[in-house]
Amino acid sequence: MARVELRNIVKRYGLTIAVDHVSFKVDDGEFFVLLGPSGCGKTTTLRIIAGLEDPDEGEVLIDDVVVNDIPPHKRDIAMVFQNYALYPHMTVYKNLAYPLENMGLSKQEIDRRVREVAKMLYIDHLLDRKPGQLSGGEQQRVALGRALVRRPKVFLMDEPLSNLDAKLRVYMRAELKRLQKELGITTIYVTHDQAEAMTMADKIAVMNKGKIMQIGNPKELYLKPANTFVAGFIGSPPMNFFDASLIVKNNQFILDAGDFILSIPREMGELITSNTSISEVIIGIRPEHFDIVDKPDENTIKAEVYVVEPLGAETIIDVKIGNRIFKVATKGIVEYPIGQTIYIKPMIKYLHIFDKKTGNAII
Repeated sequence: MARVELRNIVKRYGLTIAVDHVSFKVDDGEFFVLLGPSGCGKTTTLRIIAGLEDPDEGEVLIDDVVVNDIPPHKRDIAMVFQNYALYPHMTVYKNLAYPLENMGLSKQEIDRRVREVAKMLYIDHLLDRKPGQLSGGEQQRVALGRALVRRPKVFLMDEPLSNLDAKLRVYMRAELKRLQKELGITTIYVTHDQAEAMTMADKIAVMNKGKIMQIGNPKELYLKPANTFVAGFIGSPPMNFFDASLIVKNNQFILDAGDFILSIPREMGELITSNTSISEVIIGIRPEHFDIVDKPDENTIKAEVYVVEPLGAETIIDVKIGNRIFKVATKGIVEYPIGQTIYIKPMIKYLHIFDKKTGNAII
């Protein structure tokens, strides 16, 4: 078991800063996810932890020991790659045994470990096959098994489920989470899939353009995003955003978004004015935090049905407000003809308010 810490890690490629002063701590036995879009620096950060890339600045610590100058094979870590990186000419058994042979273990110990891990991953019946004879899910299990047999201090996983079909991906992320909890091995996992991160992680670091935008558990990131980037990246469908001005009129706080206005409680209005000297803000509303109502009332928004996306347990309604399209989620199956006028009402207690200049959260 191990703790991992990064202190002000910087990695440059020419004039491009791929990793920009990244710092975080991963506790012993924690499932820690680096989440962000392609090119945000998450894989480079993982490779720096593995020792496959050298940082230009900063320190990597494993169990409070700086490992910057320690080569990868001596860091006691195991990495699972996106493409599995199995040896095609070797059987599953040999793929699992190979890292143990390099460690100089006895044949008896190698056989015991290989069969133990194979049974754990439900691939014990595949030991005589070669990777080309396996499905994507089976290859992924073999890649995991090859990492597991070494009993490393830390697992590093670079989008290991991205090559699987949607159904298998959902199944395997549950299996991975179960396995990690059973073994208690510190795991750092890279993905661009927010659903994958939210369902698997103990803690998530959201990255963008080489920087960490926010670190927290899935609940914190969903309920209290630190900025518009995190708010828009976490949640499916993503949060809706509206530019608005805060107006105080007749002792009432009003958010004027142009195509609609919202009256907000005094305590919310005072919180906005006490945190920013400007009146221009961004309103964030998640699709699931709208009610569909029968007639216009206070804080209702007139919208036109643009398209309806039935998903079974819920329905996503794309609505047109002014010249822009937004999403509303409602439970069950509902049907609306395209072009119909409906009235939606945001749940005021779930409003997110961001500073328009900085994008940082006010509420």
